[in-house]
Amino acid sequence: MNLDLSSLTFLVVEDSAYMRTILRTMLQGFGARRIVEAEDGASGLEAMDRANPDILILDWVMPILDGADMVRMIRNPQNPFAYVPVIMVTAHTERSRILEARKLGIHELLCKPISAKALYQRIASVIMHPREFVKTPSYFGPAPRAIRNRQKIWQAKPGAPPGGGGMAA
Repeated sequence: MNLDLSSLTFLVVEDSAYMRTILRTMLQGFGARRIVEAEDGASGLEAMDRANPDILILDWVMPILDGADMVRMIRNPQNPFAYVPVIMVTAHTERSRILEARKLGIHELLCKPISAKALYQRIASVIMHPREFVKTPSYFGPAPRAIRNRQKIWQAKPGAPPGGGGMAA
């Protein structure tokens, strides 16, 4: 599958200059031509206004404003960028981190070290399989993909135990 990424704008928010270079090089290799970079969440929020990105790729752990906090600020129905697909990059792959990513409204999670194939698959997923957005009192973001034997996250009852009517994993 060859996607034409030349007309899309990517915003890469990553505190490591080396990692930004890797991501930019991969994106350019996929045919992306409009790539804007920021070194932390605070400058990433400012760059969003300038870049008007189609896809946001950001690191989880950054100084000043980390990726999770940046997503919390973006995933507000009044934010003009609330619906931008988010691909979160992280070296922290604990189950709790993955569950938090779902609750934040992340479209795709990409674990470091990343490969070009994995990045391309995540980009293809957000382009080829867009998800409807869901708004509840406790969640705003893309409808989580169904997980077997689990209740959907937006139908969960706050405070209930997992698997017994609680938050989906």
